Amino acid sequence: MRNAKTPAPNGKRTGQVRDKKPVKKYGDELFTAVYKVNKSDVLLEFLLRKCNTSRNNVKSLLSRRQVLVNGSVVTQFDFPLGKDDEVKLAKKSVQGNVMPKTARTEQKPRKKADRPTPVKIIYEDDDFIAIDKPAGLLSVESDTEYECAFSHVLEYLQESGKTARPYILHRIDKETSGVLVFAKNPKVYSALKLHWNECVTLREYHAVAEGVFENKQDTITSYLKENVNNLVYVTQDRTAQKAVTQYKVIKENAQYSLLRVQIETGKKNQIRVQLKSIGHGIVGDEKYGEKKGPLGRLGLHASKLSFIHPFTKAEITLSAGVPASFRTLFQNT
Repeated sequence: MRNAKTPAPNGKRTGQVRDKKPVKKYGDELFTAVYKVNKSDVLLEFLLRKCNTSRNNVKSLLSRRQVLVNGSVVTQFDFPLGKDDEVKLAKKSVQGNVMPKTARTEQKPRKKADRPTPVKIIYEDDDFIAIDKPAGLLSVESDTEYECAFSHVLEYLQESGKTARPYILHRIDKETSGVLVFAKNPKVYSALKLHWNECVTLREYHAVAEGVFENKQDTITSYLKENVNNLVYVTQDRTAQKAVTQYKVIKENAQYSLLRVQIETGKKNQIRVQLKSIGHGIVGDEKYGEKKGPLGRLGLHASKLSFIHPFTKAEITLSAGVPASFRTLFQNT
C-alpha cells in the first residue's frame, strides 16, 4: 500500500490506500473454525485457548497463513485482538489476501472498472484513522465477501509495523459511502467501544430521496424491528427499538430531494426505513423496494461524525464531502 501522503490543513496525514485484488466469495467449507472475540486479547494466546493445542501447532497455523482476522491474513503471533473481531482458521494456506479457490467460489476476475475506488484517508493521528468509505465496500468482511474497509486500513497501517492494526468503532452499510473511523490502539478502542453512543455528539448524513417533501424540515420518531429476512420495518410496538431522525431539504427538483439528515439514534437501516415510511424512499434503495435510481448507487452518504475523545475529552469532528453526483442531480435548481 505504498502511496504518496500529503499533509492535510490540520497537519494530519491524508492519502489513499491502494486498490486491492478483486473480491473473492467463499463459504464456511473453507474454514475449520470461526471464533468471535469477546474482549481484548493477543492472537497466539487466544488461539491456544480456543484450539486446545500446542503452541507450536498454533505458530504453524500462523506461519502457513491459515489464520484470518476480520478477513485478512495475519501471521504475527502477538497480533492484538479487539472485542467483536472474528478469527477464522482456513483449511489451506492463503496466498496474499485471496482465499483458496474451490469449484463453488472460483470467479472470473472483474474488469478494472468494476473494482472499488481506492479508499481515501480523511484523518489520522496517534489514536484514530478515518476514511471516506466508497459505496459498495463492506465495513468488515462478511461470509460471502472478503474485501472490506478493515482490510484496506489494516494493510495501510502495517506498513509502519507488523502488529499495527485498526479497531472498528462503528459500521456503515455497504451501499452507503462516507465517514468510517477506526481506533489505532486497544486502550482507546476499549474506552470508546463501551460508551460509543454516549460519546458521539453528531451523526450527519446527506440523502437523495424520492419526490418533493411537503414538510421541508421535520423529525421522524418511530419504532423499528427486523424480520427473519433481515429487513427492518416500522412498528407500533413500543418495546421495539426507538429511532429518531431529523431532516432538512436543502435542494429539490420535480422528482427528487437532497436532504441533510441528523440521527439521534444509530439503528440498522434507520434513515432508509424511516424515510420510506413517510413515502420518500432513498433513491437506489432496491433492498427496500425503490428503483435503481439516477445515481447508480444508494443515495446515502455519511458526511460528518463528531465524538468525544475518551481521555482528552476533546471533540473530534470528521467530514467527508458530499459526492459530486448528489449535487449534479440538482445543478439546475
